[in-house]
Amino acid sequence: MGAILVVYKVFPEDIVEDFEPLKEKVKAILPQHSSIEGWGTEDVAFGLKALLVQVRFPEDKMGIVEEFETALAKIPGVSQAEAFNIRRTSRD
Repeated sequence: MGAILVVYKVFPEDIVEDFEPLKEKVKAILPQHSSIEGWGTEDVAFGLKALLVQVRFPEDKMGIVEEFETALAKIPGVSQAEAFNIRRTSRD
């Protein structure tokens, strides 16, 4: 069975030096049978950085990606979150 890999760009409301608390909040909303495949940061502008999160979702769970995106945008301290790389993989 395949999986869906999505990379999200998560923009904090303010300048963040330590992304660990935000990472913990993202882990807390991760749906069952999904996993975080990687983390990163990207400079945006004027000291603002975005958190990059790569998530693997099971392909056979309907609506799981949308539910995660909705929960991600509602995390306190997050101004917005966007998916910018979505692909399907044939391996688990």
